[in-house]
Amino acid sequence: MAQPAPIADAPDPTAAELIAARPHLTMHAHDGLMLEGVALNRIAAVVGTPAWVYGAGTMRARLAQLQAALAGQDAHVHYAVKANDHLAVLRLMAQGGAGADVVSEGELRRARAAGIAAADIVFSGVGKSAREIRLAIAEDIAQINIESPEELELVSAVAASLGRTMRVVLRINPDVDAGTHAKITTGKADNKFGIAHGDAPAVYARAAALPGVEPVGLALHIGSQILSMAPYRAAYARTADLVHALRDAGHTVDRVDCGGGLGIGYGDEPGASVEAFAGALRASFSNLGVRLMVEPGRWLVGPAGLLLAETLITKGTPATRRFVVLDAAMNDLMRPAMYDAYHGIVPLDPADATGPVEIADIVGPICETGDSFARDRALPCLAPGARVAILDAGAYGAVMSSTYNARPLLPIVMVDGDRWAVVRDRQLHEDLWAGERIPDFFPS
Repeated sequence: MAQPAPIADAPDPTAAELIAARPHLTMHAHDGLMLEGVALNRIAAVVGTPAWVYGAGTMRARLAQLQAALAGQDAHVHYAVKANDHLAVLRLMAQGGAGADVVSEGELRRARAAGIAAADIVFSGVGKSAREIRLAIAEDIAQINIESPEELELVSAVAASLGRTMRVVLRINPDVDAGTHAKITTGKADNKFGIAHGDAPAVYARAAALPGVEPVGLALHIGSQILSMAPYRAAYARTADLVHALRDAGHTVDRVDCGGGLGIGYGDEPGASVEAFAGALRASFSNLGVRLMVEPGRWLVGPAGLLLAETLITKGTPATRRFVVLDAAMNDLMRPAMYDAYHGIVPLDPADATGPVEIADIVGPICETGDSFARDRALPCLAPGARVAILDAGAYGAVMSSTYNARPLLPIVMVDGDRWAVVRDRQLHEDLWAGERIPDFFPS
């Protein structure tokens, strides 16, 4: 969920360079920054700031691009719900022909509520409760991805108690370094995910002997925000070898869940090539006759979302640092505070976007030093009241938000071409304590 910032010695991309790298964004001489066909200043004037804005047309186009790259292979897209779980986003994915990759009961229920068929849902995740397993079996989803021998035994017991047989896929840890942020690599031997590659044959044989489960394939996921194809090729080569070994031992292996993790460009650099990714899949699995699944999240929705914010104040310190304080904060967009993640920041007003540049820290109003969006960032001067868009916030943005400092959750707006609608209202302050109670034994 993180990514490297632009090269330290390189200048920060200008507003014009950031916009040029994103075909869904334009700067109109009068209306200012546009997402698809809608002026973001118009949205901010109606719903206020901070606010999330998503581009439906952008998501739709990226899904279509990925599907076109996979054409000719028996490969199917299962959108990673954890990236952005809004019902409108899930409905868009379903309408585009994507299934879902879920990691909790809540995500499974959200996917079904949005219209994604149970047969198109994969349940991943390192720890699933018996309750979640029962729901997955009752819904008859496509498969449960098994993360450990212990989880295999639990799924077998639950399914057998229900008189059902559940399709399971073993998630293998191929011990491949994805070359991404340490907190989001998932395919190394010391990560908590998956079954060790060397243990897979014995666990697969155990699955074939257990009641209530039917082993049908393998799964892997090596990390997030991956830009190079080399880690994929290494992991997929090990997986293909394992398919051959399992078949030689007499087992059925008819599908491989190849995970996701495709990275995007957060500055003005390109992201991962889905055409190259499709090529890595083809090179590794075309001769195996297996059904492939891919689980992208960030690549589909990250560039399509942004966070609108407004400058509250600018200030300096005795140490001569310059601070631009926004009304958005780390509770809204956690990634910079959690991962030191880079996000481009562009003024909405065309005059602001082309004005004199200053070096400043872009921060929020929360009482935490870590409440920062950028440090030593070269940006046009932003006076109080100036609005900005924090870019590429469509993935791991709103889903990771909190109400820390009693800050209500933000509204969400969906843009589609020249149309837009509020798809989640701004939370009221009273909603923050609506479910709380003071015990009767406290004095009034």
